[in-house]
Amino acid sequence: MTTHWNHLHEKVSHQLQAIYADVQLDTPVGELATELIHAIGLKQEQDVVVPQAYCNYWDENDIVMITYGDSVINEHERPLFTLFRFLHTYCKNTVNNVHILPFFPYSSDDGFSVIDYSTVNESLGDWADIERIANEYGLMTDLVINHCSSRSVWFDNFIKGEGPGSDYFFTADLEADLSMVTRPRVSPLLRETETRQGTKYVWCTFSHDQVDFDFRNPKVLLAFIEIIRLYLDKGTRIFRLDAVAFLWKKLGTPSINLPQTHEVIRLIRTLVEHVNPSVMLITETNIPNRENLTYFGNANEAHAIYNFSLPPLLVNTLVTGNCRYLKSWMMSMPPAQNGTAYFNFIASHDGIGLRPAEGLLSDDEISELVHAMQNFGGKISWRASEHGQQKPYEINITLFDAMQGTTSGPDKWQVDRFICAHAIMLGMEGIPGIYIHSLLGTSNDYEKVANTGQNRSINRKRWNYNELEAQLDSPHSQHHKVLTRLSQLIRIRKVQPAFHPNATQFTLQMGDEIFGYWRQSLDRKQGVFCISNISNEEQSVLLSDINLIGTDNWIDLISREKIKDVSGFLQLRPYQTVWISNQDFEYPHGL
Repeated sequence: MTTHWNHLHEKVSHQLQAIYADVQLDTPVGELATELIHAIGLKQEQDVVVPQAYCNYWDENDIVMITYGDSVINEHERPLFTLFRFLHTYCKNTVNNVHILPFFPYSSDDGFSVIDYSTVNESLGDWADIERIANEYGLMTDLVINHCSSRSVWFDNFIKGEGPGSDYFFTADLEADLSMVTRPRVSPLLRETETRQGTKYVWCTFSHDQVDFDFRNPKVLLAFIEIIRLYLDKGTRIFRLDAVAFLWKKLGTPSINLPQTHEVIRLIRTLVEHVNPSVMLITETNIPNRENLTYFGNANEAHAIYNFSLPPLLVNTLVTGNCRYLKSWMMSMPPAQNGTAYFNFIASHDGIGLRPAEGLLSDDEISELVHAMQNFGGKISWRASEHGQQKPYEINITLFDAMQGTTSGPDKWQVDRFICAHAIMLGMEGIPGIYIHSLLGTSNDYEKVANTGQNRSINRKRWNYNELEAQLDSPHSQHHKVLTRLSQLIRIRKVQPAFHPNATQFTLQMGDEIFGYWRQSLDRKQGVFCISNISNEEQSVLLSDINLIGTDNWIDLISREKIKDVSGFLQLRPYQTVWISNQDFEYPHGL
């Protein structure tokens, strides 16, 4: 066991040398490596786990529901307990992982400006509530690693110039050349702050309440490894590394996606996988597609990356009735090698990010998409471009309302178009993440936008549990219809080996109005043709074009209809999806 520990120590030391190559350290790298290994909870006399390379710790059963801790509330009940009750009642046979968005004390940005990383926001519940959920579901927790709240003890200590945090934050001179820095917001980058050492200008990538850490100081890295250990102890199985692309700053550079950032992620993975190889790291890097892919490393960095290009491309496909851009993007995506996976989502607590569509859609096409979403009640968030111009950064709208119609305006196909979007995502290579407000078919919350003044509030409704229960129990409500149909799709997906996140995928060429791809199970026994009509008109598909083998028995897993003539035509209603398979792994009727 000492040999394994020594090997780990050597690897961590090597990674630290790469991270701090340009930094003068007060502590020798070997000592720092020992501190980090101890902080993650490993001692030399213990049996250090040896992770297996290129191993998939996920399969077709894995579905992640994304939610705030108080997305569902009930009077006189802790929101985290209400969430547990909702999961148990409505999601028990569909969802097996839950991403609870930051559940810590915070000062802004609905949780992403953390005041205290070690406690649960008392308005939500406590650690016992978190552990109750973690005992029955895979818990996904945010590691808000780029910045914290300006109201944190750490930042108070920075102002005082003493105690933990006094040297945790990145500062720059007003005269520094910051012209190359990539900005996701239009607010000034530097925050003027009066400290006991005089006026300091603190780096703030997102807002002046979110002050950025200085990872050139290894104490910051050590503090976050201790936080990771705490979250592991509380049941976390998946870590979402929030805004991690901005972690390392260097003057004279864009201060995004720097080599040191990648090495820090690799170091975190090294430490975590030696504690528990099945724990996952997911990088939240809302950046152009090519840059996003680099966070896989060589299957030694992020286990999964957010497929950020999917939401804008899929929404664009369904409102234009043309899939050529989605198809081209899908063909360009390399298969995730074993040990890595795409994290697919089409809606989240944020909006539909537009940066990942840059280079995939033209400026005119993005403008057309923005205009359509504004017609459906959506809001637009802006960023400053490298030339100082304002560019659309994000569309703020619920996915349900984004599917109201096409670029020609609203129509009668909203629910079918919405279900089609999820059917496409659920069949794709990768692990699906479904936002609670998509699962519920929630509409735009204009009242919350008015109350908060924040565009993102439009997609952050807080449901009263009794009101929601009444809606979900009413067969005629949109919420009942959406939950019923999505739950059926999820249950079907979960028993198909061809929908393993790493199963083979090939894009089909079926014209602009039909989007299709083929999945094949890892053992090559099951194949599924996933075909969607993404237009508002009926479409015919010649089955011989997809080469169904005549000796196999084919069935649409969704409608349960058998394909009797493989040389005939398949008629698809507007926004209908079929999953045509040669093997029928029907889900149990009791689910």
